[in-house]
Amino acid sequence: MTPALWAVAVAALAVAATLPYWLPTAVVALRVRIFDLVNGEEGIAVPGRLVGTESFTRLYGHPAANGRSKGAALSDLFWYWLAPGPEVHQEHLEPGPRYDQVARVTRRLLTGARKDEWSELVARCTGHVLDERPATATGAVRLRDLMMPVWAEVYYELVFGEPCPRAARDLIVGNADDVVSALKCTGLRHMDRRDRLTEYLLDRIRRGDAPAGLPDTLTEREQAYYLQGTFFNTAVVQMSEAMAHLLLVIAEHPGVRHRLTQDPPGTGYLDRVVEETLRVWPLFGIAHRVTSADIVLDGAAAIPAGSVLLFNYADYQHDVPDGDRFDPDRWLRATARDIPHIPFGVSANRPCPARGIAPLTMRVAAEEVLRRFEPMSSAGHARSLPNRAPCLLVPRPAAGARAGRPVLRLALMRVRDRWEDVWRSLVQLALGSYMVWDARRQALCRRYFETAEAAR
Repeated sequence: MTPALWAVAVAALAVAATLPYWLPTAVVALRVRIFDLVNGEEGIAVPGRLVGTESFTRLYGHPAANGRSKGAALSDLFWYWLAPGPEVHQEHLEPGPRYDQVARVTRRLLTGARKDEWSELVARCTGHVLDERPATATGAVRLRDLMMPVWAEVYYELVFGEPCPRAARDLIVGNADDVVSALKCTGLRHMDRRDRLTEYLLDRIRRGDAPAGLPDTLTEREQAYYLQGTFFNTAVVQMSEAMAHLLLVIAEHPGVRHRLTQDPPGTGYLDRVVEETLRVWPLFGIAHRVTSADIVLDGAAAIPAGSVLLFNYADYQHDVPDGDRFDPDRWLRATARDIPHIPFGVSANRPCPARGIAPLTMRVAAEEVLRRFEPMSSAGHARSLPNRAPCLLVPRPAAGARAGRPVLRLALMRVRDRWEDVWRSLVQLALGSYMVWDARRQALCRRYFETAEAAR
């Protein structure tokens, strides 16, 4: 082989060997650029050039930052991902009597159980799902996949008032997994999986099995879409993601695991771990709102009506010293007033309706997992969690025994996760680009409002 060919071979080998360290980042940047183009010129990043971190919550809570879907090009993409029934999804309804009624029903269902009843329900469902796993051998899991059946059972029982049958659980998990895989561009959407859950819910409503007092401004099919979108899409997906982040950060930090097992109950350490997890890895990436009137804030440029505000949770919550570092004890040194922290939105503008019970139920589910297993992981941890949080669950040893650290399996997990990230990023680029194109072609949101306007 000539020196020139040797040089080419060495260069190619170097490029191939370093792929996990630069290709995923480059592809993510390209995907972000593609999605930015969807917004057009109307998109305004917050915080950003026009509005800084100091004005983030004031702008978010402004009465004119109240439009949700109409007039935003990005809405076609979100409606595409959340179909069927995005037009009655609580997060995408425009302000008005219809939204107000839907929001009241959601609050009533979520607050119908006391905190002790929520704790019992979550502990029981978590235990039921964990009982399906071997209790004596270390097993590899994807934490998001592990937790999704838990929240399927929890929210089924909340809605229908009875334990969740396995067939219904499979429908809910299949639907939720399809939605979140499309959102992360790791898979295309499969409407047949989602439609099966819709038909199941519609049948329950027609038989009178659904909770009383569903929004009467909705048709029966729209009521099925409402239950599916609010409880069996958003609630199941978001809580599964939240628990995957929480358990993964515990799995990655031996010191955190040790404190959680050694600190006596009541110290509040697990609560601080939950808060810090939600700060570093917020569940919402970007929330968009459409301005219904001009907005003028002190110290900021005027924002005209019809603008699309893109509220970036991660940029906002990381705007503190060492903002990217996971440090549960920062909550001993400061309070939420001192730290940019809105894991469930702001009260003045559609906060998450589960904000009062989500941290409690996360803590209960985590305690149930930690009572049985010691999680360990060497996988990467990104906010969007496209790898679904690989983890080893090591059974808790008998009293006095000491569990060995599975060093080889953790090393192999790290290598596998890095290389999976290479092909996954390419898949996300290809599928994401296709879904952006298909969403713009179908224009679900734009056509819905055009039809509604024509019918007036």
